[in-house]
Amino acid sequence: MAASGYSDLRDKLKSMTPHRDEHKNKFADGTSNGGAKAPKRKYRESDDECAHSDDSAELREQEARRVSGSILQQSVFTPEECALIEEKIDDVVAKGEAGLYREHTVDRAPLRNKSFFGEGYTYGAQLEKRGPGQERLYRKGEVDDIPGWVHDLVIQRLVSTGVIPEGFVNSAVINDYQPGGCIVSHVDPLHIFARPIVSVSFFSDSALCFGCRFQFKPIRVSEPVFVLPVKRGSVTVLSGYAADDITHCIRPQDIKERRAVIILRKTRPDAPRLDSDSPLSSSLAVRPAPLKAKRSHRRADPDAAHRPRVLEMDKEENRRPSLSRHHRHSGSSENYWRRDQDHDKHREGSGRKVKMRRH
Repeated sequence: MAASGYSDLRDKLKSMTPHRDEHKNKFADGTSNGGAKAPKRKYRESDDECAHSDDSAELREQEARRVSGSILQQSVFTPEECALIEEKIDDVVAKGEAGLYREHTVDRAPLRNKSFFGEGYTYGAQLEKRGPGQERLYRKGEVDDIPGWVHDLVIQRLVSTGVIPEGFVNSAVINDYQPGGCIVSHVDPLHIFARPIVSVSFFSDSALCFGCRFQFKPIRVSEPVFVLPVKRGSVTVLSGYAADDITHCIRPQDIKERRAVIILRKTRPDAPRLDSDSPLSSSLAVRPAPLKAKRSHRRADPDAAHRPRVLEMDKEENRRPSLSRHHRHSGSSENYWRRDQDHDKHREGSGRKVKMRRH
């Protein structure tokens, strides 16, 4: 130790690595190279996450505005008119449960009955091959004609108010939902139906959601991009982006009372149909047996069927404020239909493919 001039090994080690102290002092007193102030760098791992979250929120807002801008909605039917139409819907449901319609007119699912009139088509589990573009119209005459009261009380009313043009509708579907019922995210098949898609709501208020994702067992629904309140007696017209480029759905928590919707559409002239030799067509040729009549539960307790199907993430108090307050399109029907035709032409030219579940 004496030969090297150090009496303490720690002093020797310090002399061999002087840069350590310099480096330590440099950041301890905030100076370096003559005492100039060095800016302190602050970095948080959450900075990137916050930036990403802001960008994502902005994109969702932009998408919500695109959805809102391609929706036309207005109140058309009075409470008295609604009550009369709702009696007719009750008759349709009763006839379907009694097996009085043709083999492909009625399709049943838990908490939801669907009745096709004019034109019906295969979808979901009925498809021979799964995936968008596989849906097929049934052969002519395999579903019942559109009831006269739908023409007289609903279609003509919408024609007289300028919502749809004369002769547009050749397909009417009545969806009857019980509390807690739903319909999963989908896009009405582009190769089957022309645009726009017109729907009229009855029995109770509800909501139509856009951009949700469903998970099952148990059922869960992600936060929507846009929520459209739907009032009893109102008509909703989907076109452009809202009809073609984003899915729409009805969540279980949005059906708190019985609700029915009449969907009015026009099939495309070149829409594909099932062949006469189709296995699906032959396997469903037998008329279904009459079912025992069900209670309508028009004023049922919404929690009875609703609570078990909704998780914490879906409860109203746990969801962030929806984007449903965006201004909805309220221009004239004539300009709206012209814009929809221009949108169809643009889509045909662009060749853009949208990967999403169709229904």
